[in-house]
Amino acid sequence: QVQLLESGGGLVQAGGSLRLSCAASGSIFSIDTMGWYRQAPGKEREMVATISRDSSTNYADSVKDRFTISRDNAKNTPNLQMNSLKPEDTAVYYCKISNWRGNYWGQGTQVTVSS
Repeated sequence: QVQLLESGGGLVQAGGSLRLSCAASGSIFSIDTMGWYRQAPGKEREMVATISRDSSTNYADSVKDRFTISRDNAKNTPNLQMNSLKPEDTAVYYCKISNWRGNYWGQGTQVTVSS
């Protein structure tokens, strides 16, 4: 089973930036979509951004114009550039890759934004 590992999280002040990356332990073929999700304490996991096979992207309204998802073509994994971070962006961020077999999830990386 391929495993995903997120990196790039940390503590940042409001207004700062972070870049999240996702690494896969093996190859995932015929990928349909890649994405980033997050879960804040006491809340359900929510979609942050996704990128499809045709490179179309989708963002949560709360992160539009601040976050940018991209695909690392060499690794076939998603990245997430997060700018103008706000305290409400504090959450565990998860990488997800989907293909015909199902969904692959990482274990998450903590992002904490201080005010």
